[in-house]
Amino acid sequence: MSQYDNSSSQQQVLLPVEAEGFVESLEIVPLKNIGSPRWQKQHEYIEKLNMQAVLNASADEDEYISMLITDLLTSEVWRSKIFSIIKKLDFEPKTTIPLYMALYHEATVTNLLETIMFYKEPCEAAEDTVIDLLDFCHRKILDLIARKESEQVMLDYSSTSSNSSNMEDLAVQDQKLQFDIGVKSVSILRYITDHLESLPLSVATRMLNTHDVPCLLVQLVEDPPWRCHKDGKMYKFEDGKWQEINPSERLRLSRLEGQVWIALFNLLLGPQCINKYTYNDNNKGQILKLRGFMTEVILDQMPSLCDLQRYLEQLSMMEPAAPKSAILLEQVPEVYEKLLLENDGKWAAIAKHQVKTVFNPSEEDIREQAKRFAETYNFDVIESLMSDPPKCALCGDAASKRCSRCKNEWYCGRECQVKHWSKHKIACNIVGGADR
Repeated sequence: MSQYDNSSSQQQVLLPVEAEGFVESLEIVPLKNIGSPRWQKQHEYIEKLNMQAVLNASADEDEYISMLITDLLTSEVWRSKIFSIIKKLDFEPKTTIPLYMALYHEATVTNLLETIMFYKEPCEAAEDTVIDLLDFCHRKILDLIARKESEQVMLDYSSTSSNSSNMEDLAVQDQKLQFDIGVKSVSILRYITDHLESLPLSVATRMLNTHDVPCLLVQLVEDPPWRCHKDGKMYKFEDGKWQEINPSERLRLSRLEGQVWIALFNLLLGPQCINKYTYNDNNKGQILKLRGFMTEVILDQMPSLCDLQRYLEQLSMMEPAAPKSAILLEQVPEVYEKLLLENDGKWAAIAKHQVKTVFNPSEEDIREQAKRFAETYNFDVIESLMSDPPKCALCGDAASKRCSRCKNEWYCGRECQVKHWSKHKIACNIVGGADR
């Protein structure tokens, strides 16, 4: 069994010229090739860009932003159509690392887009594919609201059962990843609302009247999935983890809650939206629910919401206008629909092919993959980028000891390491063996 390692160093993931080279190397990888060496290389590029949180734009920036969005949608379709079939197959791989990387890739691209879509230029560069990104965020937020995971799953963020199979553990990790993706989709949606004046006109129309995003956001205000109670304590999901909130801080808006309010402000009072949102008795009633949440404490934290409060008071006295009879031309999400159309009827065949090939690698292939992953996830660099101490792989407490062999898992003490060894052994042998 491996021992501990406390070493750490401050390093830079990428130099600007390296980041630019990675961006220029991005390409659209077909859905059937997810998990292949070609896809793994793309994942390495995007993961390093994500860790560095930098995207050096070139003259053809629009092409690469669109590629990132296409890559994101490809991962989403693979998970919903292919992975859902793989889970039902009698398949217990030697290692679930390749499958996990395929699932984790969606979270990686979402995180990178969350970082860069804050800026106006990438939003403009996305052009028509921003419709696809908007629809992606809408689907993920709907899923976030509908799933609302159990408090135990949300709070017990690091632990897994010692009796569960590798595929069962993978399903739990997938659940956690989807929660992260849903949360990040809220931020991306808010950034899209910030830049509506620079986007195609159909984006605002689709957001307001096709998806009725304002009513969707009201649901997040009413019953936020990133907040829960357990044993008389309140927990909020902040900075990528569940944190206990002191009673004195319970009315403090988190960054995520602020994103929701800013998006609502933009969609209800923004110059691109204020005359486009079609009210009826139903959505008017939903929007007016916001008045009950606009307390003095909230307004003190976000004074700009006073304008929204006045608007809601005026809205309460208005009667919804009669529906307009007109012919509307609307852009549709071409990338997502094309992926579904191109692979329709092929889902089971692709799943069976991938189970036999990329997700059931030989011992030699496993070691080669582990070597690439070890190079991509430079653990000394990752450690230097951490703002908080790592968590124990077994109990979830703060950890200060790291497996010296694979440098992947962290533990609070030797007792937890020993108990976790039966699960960690396979991955440790693979990654540790790759360094020989």
